[in-house]
Amino acid sequence: MPRSVNAVASRTRRKKILKAAKGYFGARSKVYTVAKNAVEKAMKYAYRDRKNKKRAFRRLWIVRINAATRMHGLSYSKFIYACAQKEIGMNRKVLADLAMNHPDAFKAVIDTVK
Repeated sequence: MPRSVNAVASRTRRKKILKAAKGYFGARSKVYTVAKNAVEKAMKYAYRDRKNKKRAFRRLWIVRINAATRMHGLSYSKFIYACAQKEIGMNRKVLADLAMNHPDAFKAVIDTVK
C-alpha cells in the first residue's frame, strides 16, 4: 500500500507562509524555508511593537499635557494629582486632545483643578 501524505494541508501551509511574505526582498518572498524565517521574525516584531506603540503614545500624550499645563503655570504631576483629587475621569489621551485641539476646554479643566 502506498504511503499516504496529506499534500493538501502541506501545500496550504506553504502557501500561507509565502502569501504572508509577499513583498519581501529576493528569496525571502520566493523560497519557503527563507520566507518562513522572515515571516516568523516579522510576527515577533509585530507582537513586540504593538506593545511599544501603546508606550510611545502614552509618552506623547504626557509631553503634550505637560506643555499645555506649564503654559497655565502648573506642572504635569501636580495637574494629574489634582485631577485625581477632584475625580476628573478623563484619561491622558482625552486630555492631550483637549490641550492640542481645544485649548479653551483644556483651560476650563485647569480652572476646575486649581
